[in-house]
Formats: sequence, structure tokens, C-alpha cells
Amino acid sequence: MKIVAQVKLLPVSAYDVDALAATLRACNRAANHASEVAFTKNLKRRNALQKEVYFALKAEYDLGAQPAVRVVKKVCDAYATLKSNARAGNLGREGSKRRLRAESKPIRFREDAAQPFDDRILTWNLDARTVSIWTVAGRIKHIPFVGSPEALKLLASRKGESDLVMRDGVFFLIATIDVPEPEVSEPDGFLGVDLGVVNIATTSDGEIMSGRRLNRYRRRMLDLRRKLQKKRTKSAKRVLKRMCRRESRHGANTNHVIAKKLVVTAERTSRGIALEDLSGIRQRVTAKKPQRSSLHSWAFAQLGAFVEYKARRAGVPVVLVDPRNTSRQCSECRHTHRTNRVTQARFVCRSCGAVLHADHNGSRNIAHRGDAVWKRGAVNRPRTTAR
Repeated sequence: MKIVAQVKLLPVSAYDVDALAATLRACNRAANHASEVAFTKNLKRRNALQKEVYFALKAEYDLGAQPAVRVVKKVCDAYATLKSNARAGNLGREGSKRRLRAESKPIRFREDAAQPFDDRILTWNLDARTVSIWTVAGRIKHIPFVGSPEALKLLASRKGESDLVMRDGVFFLIATIDVPEPEVSEPDGFLGVDLGVVNIATTSDGEIMSGRRLNRYRRRMLDLRRKLQKKRTKSAKRVLKRMCRRESRHGANTNHVIAKKLVVTAERTSRGIALEDLSGIRQRVTAKKPQRSSLHSWAFAQLGAFVEYKARRAGVPVVLVDPRNTSRQCSECRHTHRTNRVTQARFVCRSCGAVLHADHNGSRNIAHRGDAVWKRGAVNRPRTTAR
């Protein structure tokens, strides 16, 4: 399986910073030119597009031979991804509308969009923790980098391309790592996981991972953004820029912690993990205006992706189940009725009288369905990319 390792570059001078920024600008402007040619002349295959734009990219955008080739490949990969998403039909109704609008004009790349580098134009020195990278101002050698111990360990088995990324003036390198995937063990039952907004995850063992702290943080950030946007001063804009992506990083870290906890629990008890298939839920659910912010900031897909790739690395099976009536069905007697769900947190079965926490009851139903799906061999695993 493929996962990614991210490290932070520490350029030693302002000249190096300017050279890296100028390289991203030149590569993405070249990519926009190649994208327009690909769209106008319908040249979406790499060899045909490269033959058409290769010399123009080198002459007009001051690119070397290998960077020009990487730019062409980036453009072709972007069109191929758009086409594969359309065929898979996994964009939803709104996504399909965006795809149709996107297909009516060339794909555009931001000037600070990520640029792939291969081993000819990017050299890693893991012992010294430095990189040598090609730029439009010449090759810059011995740029230090730092990263987490896990990322540095993964870089030892790195192969293929690495992406240069700039976020808020800080440069990162993201490398793709191909790690061995252990065989999936035969599970002794399933750990059901009910995903929600109030409680981020509730397991069939009764463990509740509350979203109160995260939701409170998101409301505070939303109120702060509204206040700063009303001021419209330069200092307010600087604060808004500094806050950029802070909320998403905090949410991603919370999901990482929860996903690791779920996988460790399932691995320790020799069970698999059963999740709800919530694809398209935002289109199916109608929320009142005060609830829309919470619904659209609910990162259930990200949590599912984190659980899936961490489980694959541990050899723990993951299945998706139909979420219909999991909150209305009694996990004891299987009686299903909408009045069984008394409140958001309380479940009372009208047939057998069982009283449970509503999310715990739902997670037990998910566990039962996961076991049934696994036994009949109709395993529906999440199709995600590891992060």
C-alpha cells in the first residue's frame, strides 16, 4: 500500500526561498499553458501532449528538460483524474455539476500548486537530512529538512516522485512510500463504529468519543472569522491569513487520534471494523440554517479514510454497511420503528423495552451488519488513499 511522508524544508537564505517560490510559479504557469493546449487540441495523452508543448515550455518558462516532462505529466494526470472520477460516479449530484463546468474549460493550476520532482531533479541525503533540488535559478544543494520520527523512518524506503508544496510561505516535501501490506486476518467478530456530529465515534463496546470539544472549537473559530471579516482592516486580514487551515489541521489531528484508537482496539481483540457507508449523506439530509455549519464541517469521510489505511497497515479488515435504520432498530430484538429513538442520546425499544444510549445501540447494529456482510463475502471496503 502507498502512504505519504511529509517533511518541512528549512531554506538557509532568502535567496533560496525566492528560488523555490519562483520555481513553483514557473512550473504552474507552464502547466496552465500545457493545459490550454491539451484542452484546445484534445491532447490528453502524455506522449502527444509532450511532443506538442515540450520545446515551448523550455523556451518560454525557463524550465529544464526533466521539469518540463514533469509538468506535462502533472497536466495529463489532472485530466485523467477528472475522467476517472466521472466514470466512477463518486462525485455526487453537486460534484457532477462541478465536473460538467470543469469539462467546459481547461484545468487551471494555482501559482503555488504542488509540483512533482523525480530523482533526477531532487536528491535526498537522509544521513545529513538535506535535499538538493533543481530550481529556475539553478540547483540548490544542502537544504535542511525536519520531520516526525515516523516520517523520517519511512523515507528510507522512498521511491519515485516527491511533491514540492508551499503553504503560507513555508515549503514542504511530500514523498510517496510503498510499504508492505500484511494479510488481512480472519476477524473474530466486528467492532461497530457509529459516526456522528455530537459524538464523533461511538463503538459497539460502549466507548463514546465526544465531539463536544471539537465542535466548541469550530464554533469559536467561526465566530472569530465573522468578527474579523466585518472589520476589514489590514490587521484583521493578517490574523485571518494566520488562522488559515488551523481549524482543518486541528480536526485532522482529532480524527487521526480517534482512528488510531479504533484500529488498536480492533487489533487487540482480533476483530474487524464496521463503518457506515455515508456517501452522499450531505445531499440526502436537509439541515436548518443554524445546523448547516456543523453538518458541512463534519469530516466523516476523512475519519473513514484514516481508519481504513491504518487498519490496512495493521491487517485489520474494514467493511462498509448500509446505514439505513441503524438508529431506529433495536440491537437486542431487531424491532425497527422511528419512535424507538426518543431523543438524540436516548433509545427505548417499544417491543422489548431495552434502554440504551442511542449511538451505542446504532454501533451494535453496525457491528451485526458488518459480521453478516463479512460472512456472506460481500465485502465493501472504502476506496481511499492513505495519508
